[in-house]
Amino acid sequence: MSTLSASERIEIIRHKDRPTIYDYIPMLFDEFCEMHGDRLYGDDHAIIGGIANFRGIPITVIAQVKGRNLEENKRANFAMPHPEGYRKALRLAKQAEKFKRPVVCFIDTPGAFCGVAAEERGQGEAIARNLLEFSRLKTPIISIVLGEGGSGGALALGVCDELAMLENAVYSVISPRGFASILWKDASREKEAADRLRITAQDLLELGVSEATIEEPAGGAHNNPQQTAENISEYLYRTLQKIMQKDVAILLDSRYNKFRKIGEFEEA
Repeated sequence: MSTLSASERIEIIRHKDRPTIYDYIPMLFDEFCEMHGDRLYGDDHAIIGGIANFRGIPITVIAQVKGRNLEENKRANFAMPHPEGYRKALRLAKQAEKFKRPVVCFIDTPGAFCGVAAEERGQGEAIARNLLEFSRLKTPIISIVLGEGGSGGALALGVCDELAMLENAVYSVISPRGFASILWKDASREKEAADRLRITAQDLLELGVSEATIEEPAGGAHNNPQQTAENISEYLYRTLQKIMQKDVAILLDSRYNKFRKIGEFEEA
């Protein structure tokens, strides 16, 4: 699998049978209790959140939702959250902080919804607020990229103590199609853009953006969802045991430094 290009991995993560968060939740967690709404506007079906039990550890789960058919995608707005989705995520994260529960975020979005209604309700402010508040949240945060992690829509759930990516996942500042449209004025060069952007799990591990790569079965997660869930579970348990032992002050300092070092480079 390591020889696959970024564009080939994108084809895998867009496979119609690739597991979504609704597949993973019952395989990973016990007693998941979903919570709805941002207490300001409404409930966004592109983000699901609630409380769950993970191997005896109470946690808060926040996840972006992808559908596997037209009806599911329409309900979840094709995994493109509105501002109320990000505000729901923040509400649940602040609740987790209050009750000292770790937060586990699952990222799977091409980007935040950019329609007029979303802008009128403060899309940019909602994402920026999440970046600020998650950066100083006084409880452990783990984020896992399940498939696509696109732009600020993904980063709003990506400010964390440790970021992991499934083997075929991608994480980028802009979608390959958007990159090609802006740079070359030609969206049809999407595959070429993907292969130039350095957006794969292996790339981001080398660049220090992510801390771990979670193995997928040969051919992709859809070939064995149960095995993929077990791999995620092992990673989660190992990481929670590690970061839950840290003092809050040290945790926040490490989180700050993690993001300060991204993008550092030296000129010869």
